[in-house]
Amino acid sequence: MYPQTMRHPTLLAAAILTLTLTAAAQDHSPERGIWHAQSKSAKSLTGDIVFSDIRITIDFYNFTIANIRTLTPPELAAAFDTGASTPATGTLYRLDIPGTKKFIKGTICAGEDTQWIVTYLSGKTLQLLFFSGNDMPVLTPDALPNNPNLCGLYAYSR
Repeated sequence: MYPQTMRHPTLLAAAILTLTLTAAAQDHSPERGIWHAQSKSAKSLTGDIVFSDIRITIDFYNFTIANIRTLTPPELAAAFDTGASTPATGTLYRLDIPGTKKFIKGTICAGEDTQWIVTYLSGKTLQLLFFSGNDMPVLTPDALPNNPNLCGLYAYSR
């Protein structure tokens, strides 16, 4: 009288556990967790932040993020002026923070919608670059200094 899955509850539980663990092991953001504001800009504007696989929390506001791609070492070096020997990872994320969203002391991109986050993670230090504009930021030494959509650099630690 019971459906097939009800006759074998152990099998059903094992299948659910396997699916859950498989999903949990895929595509985790290396930035996951709570980050404490360290730079002057982070302390005065965003405060502490929280990354998850699908959102970033800034000043208790949640914003959905999409992991676009992992950054290459030359992109990391161009964006964050790091030494080539520094072990680090970085990710490009897409998001949408309205330009009208006020945080601790203002907006992230001076009234423009924030569309991109570039991360640099090294040990217990996280740096973020925020960008406005629809176009994906170009992360080269020539393009970054002239990018009018670069909103700022923020530093955090654990």
